[in-house]
Amino acid sequence: MARPPILSVALPTDTGRVLSIQSHTVQGYVGNKSAVFPLQLLGFDVDPINSVQFSNHTGYPTFRGQVLNGKQLWDLIEGLEENQLLHYTHLLTGYIGSVSFLDTVLQVVDKLRSVNPDLVYVCDPVLGDEGKLYVPQELISVYQQKVVPVASMLTPNQFEVELLTGLRITSEQDGLTACNTLHNAGPRKVVITSAFIEGKLLLIGSHKKTEEQPPEQFKIEIPKIPAYFTGTGDLTTALLLGWSNKYPDNLETAAELAVSSLQALLKRTVEDYKRSGFDPSTSSLEIRLIQSQDEIRNPAVTCKAVKYGN
Repeated sequence: MARPPILSVALPTDTGRVLSIQSHTVQGYVGNKSAVFPLQLLGFDVDPINSVQFSNHTGYPTFRGQVLNGKQLWDLIEGLEENQLLHYTHLLTGYIGSVSFLDTVLQVVDKLRSVNPDLVYVCDPVLGDEGKLYVPQELISVYQQKVVPVASMLTPNQFEVELLTGLRITSEQDGLTACNTLHNAGPRKVVITSAFIEGKLLLIGSHKKTEEQPPEQFKIEIPKIPAYFTGTGDLTTALLLGWSNKYPDNLETAAELAVSSLQALLKRTVEDYKRSGFDPSTSSLEIRLIQSQDEIRNPAVTCKAVKYGN
């Protein structure tokens, strides 16, 4: 019997299909290595495009590998388009190292929305942390002027919010004001994933459901774990995407589940390092992602949201 012709037969998905454009490391968990598996555990089909492929993350003494350029990214998109494989419910982006690549990502957003106008674009605007810029300075204005306006959900940290809005965040009210500034530029959902304010580590979330209503805003106090981890920002954004899809009208619940899941995973990571005789305070730790499947799939809510009054 003759074999049937090969056709485009990617089945539709009830849970969602994510195109994730992020970095990739052969060993360890950052970028796509930190985001793809958790999203799969939460029921998504995930198609990763690796913006870089490195041997390990750049915090090690050395690393080697390749960097994808904008032309190569577009080549992959065209290959998918030629086979009618561009129907995505979500686009997820993380670290992007050049203006040319970011400009191509913006073309990808337009292309995906031409196929599915309801595409949810979750953007982690990775610019830096704790006062240190990780990317060329000129990326800031591209994010401000072009990326923020087309994002559905934005997940910056405190330093990144300050760069994007020009506002200093020294109080919770500053954080809420910054969220409002970002809402006015485009995204309906804004989550400041980590802000160190008055001695507390906070997540601040804001959901502007309609143009007329003020946003629903909340905070979650995050227990501080005395260790340094890599890949946690990428994981947090992936978990926020996953749980927000399950609770589209309740960003508080999605954030509670995401933070609680992350906390359980980080505690397991520290315990595992201690058990092996390693002092967790002496180095950055690779997260125990595979060992924490239950905590990702069914987290116990240990971190509760507190609403701000409008």
